[in-house]
Amino acid sequence: MRFNRRSGVFLHLSSLPSPHGIGDLGAGARSFVDFLDRAGQSLWQICPLGPTAAIHGHSPYQTFSGFAGNPLLVDLEWLVDRGYLDSGTAVPPSSVDDHEVNYESVAQFKRDCLREAFETFQDAPTGSDGQSFAEFREREADWLADYALFRALKREFDGALWTEWPDDVTTREPETLGTYREELADEIEFRAFCQWVFDEQWRELRAYASDHGIDLIGDLPIYVALDSADVWASPEAFRLDDDHRPKDVAGVPPNAGDTGQRWGNPVYDWDHLAATGYEWWLGRLDRLFDMVDIARIDHFKGFDEFWAIPADSDDPADGRWLAGPGAAFFEAVRDRFGNLPFIAEDLGFVDHSSYDLRSQFDFPGMRVSQYADWCEEGNMYQPMHFPENSVGYTSTHDTDTIVGYYESLGERQRDCLHYNLGSDGEDVHWDIIEAVWNADSTIAMTTMQDLLGLGSQARFNTPGTTDGNWAWRVTEPQLTDETADELQLITDATIR
Repeated sequence: MRFNRRSGVFLHLSSLPSPHGIGDLGAGARSFVDFLDRAGQSLWQICPLGPTAAIHGHSPYQTFSGFAGNPLLVDLEWLVDRGYLDSGTAVPPSSVDDHEVNYESVAQFKRDCLREAFETFQDAPTGSDGQSFAEFREREADWLADYALFRALKREFDGALWTEWPDDVTTREPETLGTYREELADEIEFRAFCQWVFDEQWRELRAYASDHGIDLIGDLPIYVALDSADVWASPEAFRLDDDHRPKDVAGVPPNAGDTGQRWGNPVYDWDHLAATGYEWWLGRLDRLFDMVDIARIDHFKGFDEFWAIPADSDDPADGRWLAGPGAAFFEAVRDRFGNLPFIAEDLGFVDHSSYDLRSQFDFPGMRVSQYADWCEEGNMYQPMHFPENSVGYTSTHDTDTIVGYYESLGERQRDCLHYNLGSDGEDVHWDIIEAVWNADSTIAMTTMQDLLGLGSQARFNTPGTTDGNWAWRVTEPQLTDETADELQLITDATIR
């Protein structure tokens, strides 16, 4: 579908202001909506919302579920106001930081708070909360029952990968699972409670954003983690062997200047999914569109063809291209949902077949100014050459900040940037923001770090690394009227 011309800011929820060591769905999120409103913006983009794991550095792209929300993002004050949590318990440890997330401290602190709140809730739900919880469990049963059991079993088996659980649990023998549902009933209910709280808070935040004219752009990673409720509960949807271990894993082949990447996620059995009318995927999208207004499809190339690496190989070069579902998949999605509010992440392996697939459904692609060769005439990543049916970005969650990027440029590229943008480099972040806003792209996006003119120390993620990512946070005093006014001036002159 084609979007109306508009603009917005990327800021993941964990980066929001909050007194509890990590951004959440509470007052800091509403303050950010207010900031976007003051700045004349109508879009807020976030990373995936799923429950993260320490083993993956709390990456939102390697989660325990493609359906569930991350309990670390729950607003504790909401629980205090409802009487489920004592205000004294909600005081965070001294090791938390307003400027970055200390996941080890935050995870333990929030888990303890949520368990206390759950125990209080079990004794006496407030008002209609008990009925609301029951209705939530029934409404979301298709994914919630398996997810809650999966998390309870993870705890039962000391956090082991599900492929290392006892065989009858790995293969989901009905009698065995029935026994565990009885034995772990309290833990299962706790996991469902955390999801209900997240869902209630998310719906309140989404309504607040909507009231302020802000639409939410969510993120749809094409793949899910092997150690997830998704793969354990629906192994037939993936290319697994008889022991439920991946035959192939996802990645990308070697490209000019690199050796490729081995992501390790199981790849899909698209023949099986097609035979079922893509029901697993439609359920995933139904949940996503219940939470966001627009979805960025990460690694869109994988729907055209995907790189499958033998699971027993560590070398991405050993993979081969296999056919993805192509147009048939998106036709099934369109039949179910009507309009397709997708943004296609088409960076990297750009070829005719994936371009044709994107064009067939009129999905805007992505253009990122940091990928530009500023000295090449007509370079596709220079903002003045962004096509209309695209989303223009100053930076993304996977790139450096504008200032960090600019400081790393060689002299020749920097001189060409100055020439192309009429910039002296003193306020290069505003120069590139203005250039992206001036581009023909139907949507213009920047990051909160770029609005603040921050350097590489504020980078959110460095692909291929596991330490120090997903930690940067903005503070309430940084959401200034001065910054909002500057962005609104640029927006009024270019977007509206």
